[in-house]
Amino acid sequence: MNPLTRDIADRIARRFSYLYGEEAVPGLMRRLRMMMGRYGIGLESVSHSGARWDENETVLITYADTISTEGETPLRTLHEFLNRHAKGAIRTVHLLPFYPWSSDDGFSVIDYRKVDPRYGDWEDIERMRGDFRLMFDLVLNHCSRRSQWFRDFVVGIAPSKDYFLPTDPSLDLSEVVRPRSLPLLTKTSTRAGEKWVWTTFSADQVDLNWKNPDVLFDFFDILFLYLAKGSDILRLDAVAFLWKEIGTNCLHLPQTHEVVKLFRDLLDVVAPGTVLLTETNVPHEENMSYFGEGDEAHMVYNFALPPLLLHALLRNDGTHLTRWASGLPDFPDGQTFFNFTASHDGIGVRPLQGIVDDSERDWLVEQVKQRGGRVSTRAMPDGSNSPYELNITYLDALSEPGDPELGLTRFLCSQAVLIALRGVPALYVHSLLGTPNDQRGVEETGHNRAINRHKYRLDDLESVLADGDSKQARVFARLLGWLSRRRNHPAFHPDAPMKVLDLGPGIFAFLRHSVDGQETIACVFNLTPEPAKVKGADLHPRLAKSGEARDLLSGEAIAIGPRRTVSLPPYWGRWLLVN
Repeated sequence: MNPLTRDIADRIARRFSYLYGEEAVPGLMRRLRMMMGRYGIGLESVSHSGARWDENETVLITYADTISTEGETPLRTLHEFLNRHAKGAIRTVHLLPFYPWSSDDGFSVIDYRKVDPRYGDWEDIERMRGDFRLMFDLVLNHCSRRSQWFRDFVVGIAPSKDYFLPTDPSLDLSEVVRPRSLPLLTKTSTRAGEKWVWTTFSADQVDLNWKNPDVLFDFFDILFLYLAKGSDILRLDAVAFLWKEIGTNCLHLPQTHEVVKLFRDLLDVVAPGTVLLTETNVPHEENMSYFGEGDEAHMVYNFALPPLLLHALLRNDGTHLTRWASGLPDFPDGQTFFNFTASHDGIGVRPLQGIVDDSERDWLVEQVKQRGGRVSTRAMPDGSNSPYELNITYLDALSEPGDPELGLTRFLCSQAVLIALRGVPALYVHSLLGTPNDQRGVEETGHNRAINRHKYRLDDLESVLADGDSKQARVFARLLGWLSRRRNHPAFHPDAPMKVLDLGPGIFAFLRHSVDGQETIACVFNLTPEPAKVKGADLHPRLAKSGEARDLLSGEAIAIGPRRTVSLPPYWGRWLLVN
């Protein structure tokens, strides 16, 4: 833990002044120092210093209860499963909200400071931290109607009576950006009469009033607890919607960015090795704004990647993907992307805005529908609904009706791209396990997102994975192998530069160079169903001279043909070690 130096203290004080007024600053600073003193000793028991990431960094995104068995907690079952199968491939486990909750599979939190007893307890979490780094969620925008905070609001008990946002329903709220096709305000009976509270995501998820510094300090306290319990990455969920001002779109407001900067300031003092990750499923340029000027997030979700890569592989044309990747910034050390293709949510299509036109987006929507997927929408200012996300497993999104092997190959190609790109690769558990669409889950719950949230009994899962010929076992083995190989190559360090190559619409290619310049890997992928050849010289000058190169994907030496070309099977790629 670093001392609260004058420079950092002055910076935090300026942020407090901007958010809450100059007169509040002395009291807020005293309160912060007291809180830091209370937690300081506990934080020293967990190491949060040193490098934030390196080429060993890989993340698995999973629910606490994705895998369960009789007689033990799901958290312990998950831990033991990962120890048996993934210890050398996965470094960090993102445990999606494991707190008591009332809806949205965990993202309507009842109590941020407890582990839901259905999953286990804090001892299970701390035990897992002994074998894996951990990532926790800070669900900042809203909490459950069943939380003690909201119950106190209903009866008028301080301080929670001021934790929410009663709003006059007659006000013009048409400018507010909506992530759902649901009412923005929800009527609530309180001791003081009926009130309409702000509910951005659902009636059960009530938005918090960040204009009240007590809310900020409650979350500071929760942050300190999560650090003490072993969180190495803190994910700020739906942070873009945090601050509300009537007459604005209530998205990415300056005050929201200032709150993110406060969390960053705090981590820089108490846990300088901890990573701050923002989750903002919005158009690409807006998403990038959460890097700030090096003073906000360390990582942001690469939300444009999942739909762009899906589009490229289904269209057999990487023009948009290559153009977008070529324009990605050369991040300074300490900032990078959280790369993923699938998560507990659907595949967001808003990030395509400004990259592909609406006709191509709509074509992608239809392709997903044809493969058994669902489409979730959001309300627009004119009252219409627009596609927001595609609900489908990434495996089935890339399936080919009538040709399951082609679909499997195409999916594996997508994951080879993901794992090689600059940034930290994160695989959703159902991508790693090769899980197909869970249509029964959708029918039973009535929620589109259930299609990608299947729950496994441990015996059933182990049986499937033991069958080496099954699609799931093949996916599992291949992806674990690639993740393990990646860890041995400094060219895959998240800070290692990436140069995108334009080799035509059917090819996606880029070079990764280690930070010290000693290793170069040429990553090249065929986005089409036909075999392709690429000139070695177009990838790297050394490949124009060599008779062979080692392909890290296959683990084999690949012959560079008599015309110095690299052969690529349909929907397949190479990670070619240049030196």
